Parts: sequence; C-alpha cells; structure tokens
Amino acid sequence: MDWSGLIAQIALRGDREAFRRLFEFFAPRVKGYLLRTGSSEAEAEEIAQETMIALWRKADRFDPATSGAVAWIYTIARNLRIDAVRRGRRAKRMLQDIEAEYRPEPVESTETTHGRSQEAAHVEVALQRLPVQQSEIIRLSFLEERPHSEIAALLGIPLGTVKSRVRLAINRLKELLDDLR
Repeated sequence: MDWSGLIAQIALRGDREAFRRLFEFFAPRVKGYLLRTGSSEAEAEEIAQETMIALWRKADRFDPATSGAVAWIYTIARNLRIDAVRRGRRAKRMLQDIEAEYRPEPVESTETTHGRSQEAAHVEVALQRLPVQQSEIIRLSFLEERPHSEIAALLGIPLGTVKSRVRLAINRLKELLDDLR
C-alpha cells in the first residue's frame, strides 16, 4: 500500500476515502502500540483518535523524503502519548499541592505539648550545669545552628577543639538529662 500517496491525497484534496483507508489500517495498530507502551484502554483509544485527527490536519506537513508514512504516524502517536503523560503528571502534582494546602496541621495533644515543655525545661537545666565553654558551643551549634567552622572563627579556637567540645558536651548532656529524669 502506498501510505505516502494516501497522505498526499489528503493534503492536496482533503480526500476522505484516502483518510478512511489510513484510518482503518492505522487506528487499531496505533491503539495496540499505545497499549503495549503502558496506556490504559481508554487513553489508548483517545490518543489513537487524536493521532488520526492530527494526520488529517497535518497531512500537508508530511515529507516522504524525511521519513516514511508509518514512522511519521507512529511518531505523532508517540508524541501525543508523551504529552498525555506530562499532562497527567502536572495534574497529579497540582492536585497534591492543592490537597496539601488545605490539609489541616496536626494538632498535638495537651499531653504531648506538656511533655515537650518539660523536656525543654530539663534541657535548659542541663545546659546551665555544663561548663561555660561547653554550653556556649552547644548553644551556637544546635540552637543557633551555626556550622563548626563558623563557631571556630567566632571563638578564635581551632576547628578540632570545637568538635571535641561538642562531643564532650553532648556526652555530658546525656548524663545530666538521665539524672534529671
């Protein structure tokens, strides 16, 4: 069959008979291709229809010197499938964003809130019991979230000393917190 000739007839004269022949042959094959590439039945049917409509509308753009008719038709189908997948992903992301926007914040129980405030009080007491050098390092590192290199520059001490003091302070804090509980 001269598929290129049929596409040319559509491009030149809007030949419905040429389109019917192309449609009858390619629509089921394109649908099968789409099913094999992961499309659902409904999606494959829709994209196959869109492919054939694109063939009708773009027949004048077909250049047999560039590609064969079969490759051109399947390229249209492939591109439409890619577009459909992208649209689906965008829609899913938008829906997730909208749902996240309206999702209520989890409410902590009074018991949890009380437990957190007690824990914070214990940590504060334990920090006060640390030597000044260690409590200062812990506050800078964990409460102010400063990097160790910045703490070293701020305090004018070597980076290794900062790391050692952090390690010592954490170990001492663990002991103090265990005693407070």
